[in-house]
Amino acid sequence: MESPVGEHYQVPLPGTPRRPADGGLQHVLDEYKISVRRRCEHVTEGTDEAGSGTLLNRIYTELYITEGQSEEVNTQHEVRQLEKTSKMKIVHETPIKCHDIFKALPDQQKHIRVVLTNGVAGVGKTFSVQKFTLDWAEGLENQDVSLLILFSFRELNLIKDEQYSLLMLLHVFHPTLQKVTAEQLAVCKLLFIFDGLDESRLSLDFYNSEVLSDVTQKSSVNVLLTNLIKGNLLPSALVWITSRPAAASQIPPGYVDRLTEVRGFTDAQKEEYFRRRVSDEDLSSRIISHIKTSRTLHIMCQIPVFCWITATVLDHMLTTDQRGELPKTLTDLYSHFLLVQTKRKKQKYDEGHETSPQELMEADREASSEAGEAGV
Repeated sequence: MESPVGEHYQVPLPGTPRRPADGGLQHVLDEYKISVRRRCEHVTEGTDEAGSGTLLNRIYTELYITEGQSEEVNTQHEVRQLEKTSKMKIVHETPIKCHDIFKALPDQQKHIRVVLTNGVAGVGKTFSVQKFTLDWAEGLENQDVSLLILFSFRELNLIKDEQYSLLMLLHVFHPTLQKVTAEQLAVCKLLFIFDGLDESRLSLDFYNSEVLSDVTQKSSVNVLLTNLIKGNLLPSALVWITSRPAAASQIPPGYVDRLTEVRGFTDAQKEEYFRRRVSDEDLSSRIISHIKTSRTLHIMCQIPVFCWITATVLDHMLTTDQRGELPKTLTDLYSHFLLVQTKRKKQKYDEGHETSPQELMEADREASSEAGEAGV
């Protein structure tokens, strides 16, 4: 942890991490880590109710992340292009661990302050952010960072027309930090994470916006962000932005020190995911074996969210009384997934009729037929 400003604060030697001398700030930071851990340790899947989610550490599977960007950036239909992009060559294809994205590689001398991470929808960008944050809060990784501040562009959109200072943003979105002062921020090593640039409704103007250097000065949220990314506000603060490829161009390349791409699961990681997601070893092995029989499903399982859909459908089919061929096409899988979710919704909100396996299978055949006629 970094040292706050206080009468016991001593300037460290160059390169020496500063340590907290102010017990008051240290207590606030400890409480903040506890709140962050509570917020990040569970994930909600499907129709799970709030508070009943799965432990992230139980199901999280390491993703394949590379430094650099695909030679072609897919800005159209991401799923239809998946097989094509999976074969693309990567410029400087260097695998990198999520928790190491701010660490220079052995052959690199540059200081990495701003990281932009690309990835198609459902590939695991937000889960990576959540895992990174949880590991920090649990004291496992990146402990040179005093304070990690997570924002989503979805929540920032709600205040896009209002005036805030950067310090106010911290206080409003993270109430545990309300006692932290501007002077204390100035000597902390900070990491700001902005998740989901593709959902942003902010007008990020890096060339014509006003210059801000004071964390207590009010302005629009887009001006605060551009100045933080450019290094005018808190010039030593680290910044991590995630985005789908089509929206990443909102950040000029000149302000990005490292570009990474989340590419989903390797074949080995696909299997690890299903073994984590389905605790019954025999059942997970049957699911993995079935996926390998369908080239389409195996390719699509590069995307984690598709792995979740596949696990949901196959787990349901293999653990109920249903008989019939397991889905091998996207149409069959999606139609059955829709029906499984519909049944769960009925169970949750409709105390009356319970859908029988026979009714579900009949509806499955009808949905598959209709989807096929529609060209899905």
